[in-house]
Amino acid sequence: MTAFRLLLAAMFLVLLGYTAIVIQGHGLNLFAVFFGDMAKLGWPGQFNLDFMFMLMLSATWVSWRHRFTPAGLGLGLLAFLGGASFLTVYLLVLTARGADLKTILLGPSRV
Repeated sequence: MTAFRLLLAAMFLVLLGYTAIVIQGHGLNLFAVFFGDMAKLGWPGQFNLDFMFMLMLSATWVSWRHRFTPAGLGLGLLAFLGGASFLTVYLLVLTARGADLKTILLGPSRV
């Protein structure tokens, strides 16, 4: 589990640094670029669509794990909008609380 936590922390820090550099160079105009690339029907748009579907799967899993409660739906929205920035922190918190892999995947109410 230690190696997994180190991987999550490294992913979060690299993504945070990369995001800061992109914001400095391009501003916060993410959605116009993201959906604009999709509208062009090219490879960048295909990648964005694929990535958006992965975000939807992540959001659905987080919401399901919390039994689609209001808090779970809120966390699911954060998972969709936050991507790996959210998911790395979410998983770090779960592992720091001592949850085993089965509890992490299914949620405490399903174990």
